[in-house]
Amino acid sequence: MKYLLLAIMFCIGINMNAQNKVFGTLQNENGEALIGASVFLQESQFATITDDTGFFELQSIPRDTYDFKITFLGYKSYTESIVVDGDIKMDIVLDGVVFNLDKIEILANELDQNSPFVYSEMGKEEISFENLGQDLPFLLEQTPSVVVTSDAGAGIGYTGMRVRGSDPTRVNVTINGVPLNDSESHGLFWVNLPDFASSVDKVQIQRGVGPSTNGAGAFGATVSLNSNYIYQNPYIHISGSYGSFNSQKISASFGTGLIADKYNIEGRYSRIVSDGYIDRASSNLNSFYFSASKVEENKSIRFNVFSGKERTYQSWNGIPEAKLEEDDEALMAHYLRNPGMYQTVEDSLNLFESDRRYNYYLYENQVDDYRQTHLQFIYNVKTSDNVNINATAHYTRGKGFFEQFEVNQDFADYGFGPVITSVGDTLNSANLVRRKWLDNHFYGVIINSEIAMSDNLDLILGASANRYDGLHFGRPVGAEVNGILRLLDEDFRYYENDGSKNDFNVYGKVNYLFSDKLKAYLDLQMRVLDYNASGIDDDRLSFNIEQSYSFFNPKFGLSYKLNNNTIVYASYAKAQREPVRSDFVDAKGTNVPESETLNDIEFGLRMVNNNTLFNANVFYMDYKNQLVLTGAINDVGAAVRQNVDKSTRMGIELDGQVDINSQFKLKANVAFSQNKIDQFTESIVDYGADPISIVENNYTDTDIAFSPNIIAGSTFSYLPTKALSIHWISKYVGEQFLDNTSNVNKKIDAYFINDILVSFKSKSQGITQYELKAMVNNILDTKYVSNGYTYNYIFENLVEENFYFPQAGINFLIGFDVTF
Repeated sequence: MKYLLLAIMFCIGINMNAQNKVFGTLQNENGEALIGASVFLQESQFATITDDTGFFELQSIPRDTYDFKITFLGYKSYTESIVVDGDIKMDIVLDGVVFNLDKIEILANELDQNSPFVYSEMGKEEISFENLGQDLPFLLEQTPSVVVTSDAGAGIGYTGMRVRGSDPTRVNVTINGVPLNDSESHGLFWVNLPDFASSVDKVQIQRGVGPSTNGAGAFGATVSLNSNYIYQNPYIHISGSYGSFNSQKISASFGTGLIADKYNIEGRYSRIVSDGYIDRASSNLNSFYFSASKVEENKSIRFNVFSGKERTYQSWNGIPEAKLEEDDEALMAHYLRNPGMYQTVEDSLNLFESDRRYNYYLYENQVDDYRQTHLQFIYNVKTSDNVNINATAHYTRGKGFFEQFEVNQDFADYGFGPVITSVGDTLNSANLVRRKWLDNHFYGVIINSEIAMSDNLDLILGASANRYDGLHFGRPVGAEVNGILRLLDEDFRYYENDGSKNDFNVYGKVNYLFSDKLKAYLDLQMRVLDYNASGIDDDRLSFNIEQSYSFFNPKFGLSYKLNNNTIVYASYAKAQREPVRSDFVDAKGTNVPESETLNDIEFGLRMVNNNTLFNANVFYMDYKNQLVLTGAINDVGAAVRQNVDKSTRMGIELDGQVDINSQFKLKANVAFSQNKIDQFTESIVDYGADPISIVENNYTDTDIAFSPNIIAGSTFSYLPTKALSIHWISKYVGEQFLDNTSNVNKKIDAYFINDILVSFKSKSQGITQYELKAMVNNILDTKYVSNGYTYNYIFENLVEENFYFPQAGINFLIGFDVTF
């Protein structure tokens, strides 16, 4: 009997010893299930593959210590020593594609948690969070120190983004490492790439100068957009939205996933239309994105082509201050002193009968019509275990015009003679329709390499050579004769000029680990460029620009890991930039614009744990010859700038997020700053003097235009169920001055706006995920403006003219996203 009991106990022991299992899920960094990966315990018979959800299970494993391993083609192998003494659940994320197409660009131009610079980052899910058709700046609005603007008032069409008070020409933007800012103007026109956000996998906003990158360099921030992620599994994604002002978006995209473990194709088409909040400020936008790639163990090739076409009704004149404030007496005074603006009965009726949605333009075809197409060829190669090399060849083609209706124009001002009517009358002037064209090319090569010199030392080398060729010309399309538009010679150009820029950039970056806690960063950049432009400008005056620049920009920093959750850092970075085309053209007399220099010092702290994230950053930005906005705009809505000898921006940025519990989450940020000019000279034309003269007013310690001292944002989220989420989104922007005189009569009032977003996500048979979204913007119906301009002149008395860009009151967007 005793032997029988011992045998039974022995069998039970063996059985119990064999009941252990190891199970879990396998995903990549994008949250995709990795299907068919090999999962096994080394030197044993226990092995399996992941199913179509990424799930794996190894059963009946005896108690022991094992080397658990996962292998999947294109990914780094995962190995972990485990002690099997019961069931083990393992949810594993493989550490990226071995040769992901975005890898080297990110290392060369982006930051990580240990970097001594400040940045914010958004992944695919965060980008799509509010993506209901509004331009990318509005999707980035909740990042620190960001202020967004919209000419049409609803976030579709011409939009802009300022960071730390720096205007859009100072925010350097790259797509997969390729500069996006226009070479001549440094401008960034998001309208040219509508719904590009739907193709972006990650965006990183680096505030301040940051590390060396491609392009003109950051004087406020760098925005790095990456669309080169590889999606393991095939998908079809369809999204759409509808909202106030007849705003509509439809977008369809697809991806093949990895075919034969090496080929990948992705594509997207989007169309967005909107009537705009401002009268007639309509937008008709479409875009496409296509990418094909081949990935092998030690190299990869990708070809990207994406394009945007926009036709946007102009609304860049804004609304007179008196109209905004509904001050009839002041509006009449404005009307009487500006007869040149209101030359027809229709102009006058439009001014007096419209509300705060007033648009100066009435001509039905007063549009901006432009297409921009980008091609990128990206080659990555891993030449050894320690060396990665990336080479990118790129080409951008842009061509388009904006059309204007001008009243009672003298033909002689356009360089052509009288027009003979059908009845033999001779006309020397008439109402005229004209088009101003821009035809440009931007192309070049960018090379980056990462070299792991040792366990403690990494070296990144980069170089780029880019060229820009741009042609500007104008055509009088037709003259209005007896109420009928008579077409003119389509080959005649009343002005024509061209510009070219050669831009060479080389840099080296060193990351050195003194210890597990202390890391040093050194970055040396040399940028050499020349810019030439000449011809007849749109005022029919000739000009010639020949400028060359050489900039040496050193940067260095230290980061120290206080513990596993907290890092402190400090950095110094120098940046220098050339003036842009309009700075030269708008300059009067011998006042030739000078290049700018910025010395940026930053200190910060990053803290991350399981449910809390907190960042604090202090900055001091010291400028020499900063080109500040004067508050005026030129005839195409571009800001006019002038050099000031010394100016500074200093402040502190705080941002963080906390998971209060499983249902409540809070993200918030606030920036406090002072933005000052030591000495500023205001120039005012006195038209009443004989001869006309310039009056100068000198100011000291004034505020820099468009630089609020407080910018704050927050998102409070309530998740009552796994599928349903409700988000209250707030933004506060302090008062801003329209020019650099700190004149309280020329400012944008502070504003506080609130939105609410409701989202419902779920799955069903045959559908990977679907989401329904409803968003109410400006739910408290706050009346506010986000942008404006001003100019002064003297005619007997000082006249101050302020114009503003009102934003929409309460409005809504509803949308859906379906992924198969």
